[in-house]
Amino acid sequence: MHHDKLGIYLNDHLAGATLGIGLAQRIAHQHRHSARSSDLRRIHEEIAQDRHSLLDIMAALGVPARRYKVYGGWAAERLRRLKPNGALYRRSGLSTLIELETLRLGVEGKSLIWRTLLVVAAREPRLDESHLRTLLDRARGQSDTLETLRIAAATAVFSPRQGM
Repeated sequence: MHHDKLGIYLNDHLAGATLGIGLAQRIAHQHRHSARSSDLRRIHEEIAQDRHSLLDIMAALGVPARRYKVYGGWAAERLRRLKPNGALYRRSGLSTLIELETLRLGVEGKSLIWRTLLVVAAREPRLDESHLRTLLDRARGQSDTLETLRIAAATAVFSPRQGM
């Protein structure tokens, strides 16, 4: 019973991680020439590594990845792009702000899975508590970086322009 619930929980987070990779890649690509491009590339790479860690944890626990959930995460990221941004044919600053907020929410969710797995690790010897703490620390760093980027984007979108 608990193994089934854990499998559902892990697969739900795997779907979210799949969405997160696509979103992080898109943001990093859109801002590849910006001053913060290295931060965005790093976050994308780390999110991909974190997803791989999740798959490793699932394998260690004997939890199969459910393809329909992975495809659902992939599809959700693509559909999310259709959200209106106030500009007909181009990206707006609002697009960047919403994407950064969405990605930060995903990273917060990822922090929660690592915290939950630390609770499970107390009774599950196949889970490495040290590795989970490292993943949690990395998620906190990602969240801090994304918050800095989010505040900068909000300032750019909602601050009155000079000379107007």
